[in-house]
Amino acid sequence: MPCPARSQFVAPTPLPSFVDVLPNASEGIEQGTAAEDVCTTPVEPYQNVPPIPISVVEADVEGSGSGDQTCVEEGIYGEGGILGDIEEHRIFRSKKELMTCLSITAMTEKFQYKVFKSKPSFVVVCCVHTSCSWRVRAKKLKKHTCPTDFKPVRHRQATSWVVGECVKRKLINPGRVYRPRDVMDDMKRKFGVDISYSVAWRGRECAYDNLRLGTPEQSYKLLPGYLHMLMATNPGSVVNLEVSDGNKFQYLFIAFAASIHGFSYCRPVISIDATHLKGKYRGVLFTAVCHDANQQIFPLAFGVGDSENDASWSWFLGRVKSVFGVNPALVIVSDRHRSINNAVQEVFPQAFHGICMYHLLNNLKTKFRNKTKELEQHYIRMAKTYNLQDFHVLFYTLCSAVPGVKEYLEAVGLDRWTRSHAPSRRYNIMTTNISESLNAVLVKIRELPITAFVNEIRLLCQKWFHERRTKAAGCTTMMSKDIETKLEERKDRAQAMGLQLDQLPCDHVLAVVRVISPIPHISSWTIPQQISEFELQPPDVRTVAGRRRKRRLPSIGEELPTPKCSRCKERGHNRATCQNPIALHPSDEAKCPGSNLPTRQPTHPSDQQSMQQL
Repeated sequence: MPCPARSQFVAPTPLPSFVDVLPNASEGIEQGTAAEDVCTTPVEPYQNVPPIPISVVEADVEGSGSGDQTCVEEGIYGEGGILGDIEEHRIFRSKKELMTCLSITAMTEKFQYKVFKSKPSFVVVCCVHTSCSWRVRAKKLKKHTCPTDFKPVRHRQATSWVVGECVKRKLINPGRVYRPRDVMDDMKRKFGVDISYSVAWRGRECAYDNLRLGTPEQSYKLLPGYLHMLMATNPGSVVNLEVSDGNKFQYLFIAFAASIHGFSYCRPVISIDATHLKGKYRGVLFTAVCHDANQQIFPLAFGVGDSENDASWSWFLGRVKSVFGVNPALVIVSDRHRSINNAVQEVFPQAFHGICMYHLLNNLKTKFRNKTKELEQHYIRMAKTYNLQDFHVLFYTLCSAVPGVKEYLEAVGLDRWTRSHAPSRRYNIMTTNISESLNAVLVKIRELPITAFVNEIRLLCQKWFHERRTKAAGCTTMMSKDIETKLEERKDRAQAMGLQLDQLPCDHVLAVVRVISPIPHISSWTIPQQISEFELQPPDVRTVAGRRRKRRLPSIGEELPTPKCSRCKERGHNRATCQNPIALHPSDEAKCPGSNLPTRQPTHPSDQQSMQQL
């Protein structure tokens, strides 16, 4: 008769039924097995097993012979009875139950066994035939000998990588705010384990590395292969990767084929801006966007560089010029950054460079602090008016109310911030709001490593282009729905002329815009050997002491919102730092001292302190 094959024994868990050691801690925890309950130390041969005073018995099948493993069909003793099959890692309630199961197996499979060695702590049985190596060894499971009231503050198995495996499912969304303090609270609530702040922080970083295609260093090495697959799945896309000495990352430029094809149907006004990345190696993200037919953000190109300087801006705009060409009516809108101005003059000398009227207004508020009300009252109307006569009236009024503003605005250039003096049509694009809005959408993913960051940008553009193409394909009007609504609202001649000057494109151009194709999983990538052997290194970055800055510095003249307390409804602080006493409700104060109705009791610490003072 065939004998069961030899298998290696692994120590069991103190659970009603055996659960195999899982590849990671999170899966084991989800199935009800804590990581600290699983012992992965192999058990020594039975000759060296010391007697252990414990109660649960586990069966193990061993042997050097060949043959299939012997097992008996379930339900020999009816539903809920003893099963007659012998399996590795199976747990029995008693030694008697084990011997009963062995006997049933022997009778069913037509063979006999003998007890080779039997003690209270373990038992070994083998086949009666000396040429057969079939053998079963079972031992009692160990019990904890530590006091029941002993609860260690820190668990030995609560290491950083185990913590990362436990919490990584909560970090799938890049926009999720999950602090180390939250990790500590979750580990305490779920497993009753106290971990330090450093372990929680390192565990969160381990989870980030698993979800973000590896560490920041590994992400740079993966970038060339990812860019190759991006161009392979999206023919016509333009990708430029420049490295410095030592194969260190320097510049990256990406323009999707859908953006290149769709720009020919958009008005030739490009808004450019830059924002800082927040990852380990920092850097700057350069963006070039425009408006589509439905007045939505239409991304054109993305770039990554070391900082916002003349060289990086000139390199990025040079790539934009080579991809999208030169239009005689091209208008570039940006803020008043000096490097942008120098780069535009160098790369696009024939294009008109306008500035954002909102950034200029903030500069005016900073320079003329005492005249903020007058500036806001006249400046926006001056910038947006189409009529030169209306502009001069407003300009004269503003200069009379605010001394010195005339010289300041003329030094900036009236044509750069007004619609009436612009030599080229800016249409209705007077600010860089589309660039700022795109930066706000990308604010959470700017912390990702470089490859994961580029992939999130691709996913965002892929989603936008697909949704807009689908929506435009079902449009039955000449203009988009939003533009048709504006035309109905502006029926008078003056407002209709303004819309005519804006030259809004029809919504059907979105129906011909291409879509962005997805990239397959990394396991199915086909990369040339030359690219796979190229190891891109991260750039040289000077490490700054302390935490990396996550919040940007406010621009000149920008007013940040002040927090409002949810307890006292005052501004300037929050509920955690509130020290203001809260008055009792008038109905409580009017109650009779002998009333049986319950009165309001102070619950906040500041309320209790105020009541003690009273």
